[in-house]
Amino acid sequence: MIQVRYFSGYIRNWKKLCAELNIALPLSREERENAVLCRGFEKWGAELPEHLCGAFAIALWNDEEQKLYVFRDQVGQKQMFYAVVDGELLCSGDIDAIVSDERFEKKLNMRMLQQYLFYGYPIGEETFYEGVYKLKPGHYLVWDGEKVELTCYFKPLFAPDRSKTPEQFAQEIRDVVAEIFAEERDDDELSYKESFLSGGVDSSYLLAAGDAVCANTVGYEEAAFSEAHLAEETAKYLNKGFRVKMISPQEFFDRVPTVMDKMGQPLGDASAVAFSLGCQAVREHAKVVYSGEGIDEFFGGYNAHKRELPSDWVYLTCSHIMSEAVVRSLMKDYDASVKAADPLMKMWDEVQGQDALAQKLTIDISFWLEGDIYLNTDRTSTACDVELHTPFSDIRLFKVASRIPAEYQFEGEQNKIVFRMAASEKLPHEAAFRKKVGFPVPVRQWLADERYNKPVEEKLFGESSKKFFDQDEMKDMWERFIGGEALLWNRVYAIYAFLLWYDLKF
Repeated sequence: MIQVRYFSGYIRNWKKLCAELNIALPLSREERENAVLCRGFEKWGAELPEHLCGAFAIALWNDEEQKLYVFRDQVGQKQMFYAVVDGELLCSGDIDAIVSDERFEKKLNMRMLQQYLFYGYPIGEETFYEGVYKLKPGHYLVWDGEKVELTCYFKPLFAPDRSKTPEQFAQEIRDVVAEIFAEERDDDELSYKESFLSGGVDSSYLLAAGDAVCANTVGYEEAAFSEAHLAEETAKYLNKGFRVKMISPQEFFDRVPTVMDKMGQPLGDASAVAFSLGCQAVREHAKVVYSGEGIDEFFGGYNAHKRELPSDWVYLTCSHIMSEAVVRSLMKDYDASVKAADPLMKMWDEVQGQDALAQKLTIDISFWLEGDIYLNTDRTSTACDVELHTPFSDIRLFKVASRIPAEYQFEGEQNKIVFRMAASEKLPHEAAFRKKVGFPVPVRQWLADERYNKPVEEKLFGESSKKFFDQDEMKDMWERFIGGEALLWNRVYAIYAFLLWYDLKF
């Protein structure tokens, strides 16, 4: 007998699976998901996740074998953590559910703190808690009551196919996107959906191709950071509803403690706070919302993907905020044996021989996308009781991206050209080929503003800070930032986020 012990996420291709597994319909969503997981495991065993399209973290108990099987989706859209406590395997997508167990002794993992300061997010399979681990994307574990056995069932590797033209790949993208949204429309229980929308091509194509009836964005008084006007133009063109959540500096900083609490681990990505406020606004009128994560990492959307690396360098993901020298100067107990490259060196060795773009994309999907982006989107949406769907993270879209040659992806200053070609069928040329803006937040200005930064300053030089950081170095960093070195904002914010989290959890 198979029992579902834990399930978080959604199975997008459920109708096809129900037909293949002889599951009679109609059933409620919960009933059919339970049936798909149990019957799917009975048929395919540990190969179950290879048949699922969607976002998922799953724990299944096999009564016959007396074993627990824990799965995480191919690219890590849903979180899954585990720890062995008193001979029992605890697992959950919410790390707080594990560390709050009265049998678990909380101890800060100083190695992760050191890695976090370099990257700005918790990278790899270790966590901020000693003894708690993250199940990596594309992996499953088996617990037999004595040991944890880990298996990789998917790696985001690239195999360029030069027999096809860019136009043919663009059509493949359109076909897969149409298939994905046909499945999204099949679920009568989730008939009303909205969508997040920025000024970029990813969320614009998402809105154009999907069934969302209203677009949502966040905006700021600082015009240089706000994409609300571009988003509104797109929504009007597509004849969709439009709402904008304006975020003030005070509202932003008031929200940071809640975000760090619900995130489970520190995250130095300020966009998580804006995303949380956006999810809260959406929840007032919708239960399900689309978001466009995945495209930049699948198709090469960042400037870092175009830059050449010296041959002896290791690509340390598209986002890192401090050098090892800076981390060494800041930390009181710096461990020279903990290297920034440690979490990704095994994967880096595996991708040698691929072209430079493929190497970078594999690393970014495996570490940055799941460690920062999906940590943010999964935990913030869950905390706001919003079900987030990320159609462009579907494994079928990756399988198209993985075959596109690197030379098809860039043209002058423009990136992810083939995806833009696909999107241009439903969007104005200007929207489809607009230069990437990102998801900017004017926090670098707000952090330097004495009207808002007093709580930040108090944390940076408070009692907890003195445990971990050299106060003279901290003072130098703060004074330089306040004095005009705006690029130091991400260091300041990441340390603030950690200290805030630490005081909440310890």
